[in-house]
Amino acid sequence: MSAYLIVHANIKDPDKLKEYGSQATPTLAPYGGRLLTRAQVTDVLTGSHDREVCVILEFPDSDSVRNWYRSDAYQALVPLRSEAAEMTFIVAEEPPQ
Repeated sequence: MSAYLIVHANIKDPDKLKEYGSQATPTLAPYGGRLLTRAQVTDVLTGSHDREVCVILEFPDSDSVRNWYRSDAYQALVPLRSEAAEMTFIVAEEPPQ
């Protein structure tokens, strides 16, 4: 069953974010990850939310998300990610049927 990595972000440096994105995207493939969407948050209908961007990635399962996140290739990008944006990562998995 698919798992989704939902990233909420506030951009600090757009140029560094482009660099981060161009380097992070290739790290997804070995774990079956793919970008579904990157979108501006335009409205909060209820509750509170303080991030301006939402990114959704799909993986085969939650273990794949965790293995990607912990991989040497991705972890090498964490300092650049921190310079580029403030991000919150959430893993959501489809329930068994």
